[in-house]
Amino acid sequence: MSDTTRRKLLAATGAGVAAGTVGLTMGPAQSGEARRSTSSARESVVAYIHDHRSSEVRLMVGEREIVVHDRDLATRILNAAGGR
Repeated sequence: MSDTTRRKLLAATGAGVAAGTVGLTMGPAQSGEARRSTSSARESVVAYIHDHRSSEVRLMVGEREIVVHDRDLATRILNAAGGR
């Protein structure tokens, strides 16, 4: 699958999860903790977790793909996505 097609698919299916994750990470209990840095993303970000048992989170930011190993982040995204 080409990068362009994959990005369109992930953007379409992941937009709701990404929006839910923002609400989860910036919830009332954490509203004072997370602060955006001057180097934070200024365009749409799509998070993709291939294996729910893994700590690997792939972030699609514009034309770039960034791999992050963060079990807590992966768990919060999966929880926000629900069990449907």
